[in-house]
Amino acid sequence: MEILRVDKLVKTYGKGENIVKAVDNISFSVDKGEFVAIVGASGSGKSSLLHLLGGVDRPTSGHVYIDSKDIYSLSDDNLAIFRRRQVGLIYQFYNLIPILNVKENITLPCDLDGKKVDEKKLDELIKTLGLEERVDHLPNQLSGGQQQRVSIGRALINNPAIILADEPTGNLDSKSSDEIISLLKLSNKKFNQTVIMITHDLDLAKEADRVITIEDGKIIKDERN
Repeated sequence: MEILRVDKLVKTYGKGENIVKAVDNISFSVDKGEFVAIVGASGSGKSSLLHLLGGVDRPTSGHVYIDSKDIYSLSDDNLAIFRRRQVGLIYQFYNLIPILNVKENITLPCDLDGKKVDEKKLDELIKTLGLEERVDHLPNQLSGGQQQRVSIGRALINNPAIILADEPTGNLDSKSSDEIISLLKLSNKKFNQTVIMITHDLDLAKEADRVITIEDGKIIKDERN
């Protein structure tokens, strides 16, 4: 079942002779439960594409459909609500709230949405992420790998339609990187979570079901592993 469809997506910056096409007429779709890696060199447009998929930035033209919803037909306020409920974002630098502990950081999307936390799901997530001994710790009391596990938990807590991971291992050592990729694969298999990961690391990309290669804002390759 299709969970994401991208139709003739364009994002430009600047005007006239200085115009830059960061995303150049891209179209593709992703089925529910797929683990997709989007790869490309620095400046290829992959991060710009990810921001458009997640509703963080609006396109110059084209459409993004998540779970059949044309997200850019929504007002800014409704798009923010949709993004909070249906898109789980994982960044390279964790973006945890320093005054909140592990449990509070994970449940933050529920709190912002005024939703009751599913305690069973929360307990399962914390156990899956190996954070049982860390629930009361603040971010500055955690290693980089542990902080990234918390950000994965925060992304998963609302059962979003898709998880978008932007260079999720870019700030970690090789051991922690392996652990984070294993957790993303586990969430993909255990929770049937659709994962789209941006990376420049071809070895990490091989862990995905499918690899989309971006160059100069265009898809030049779309292959299954």
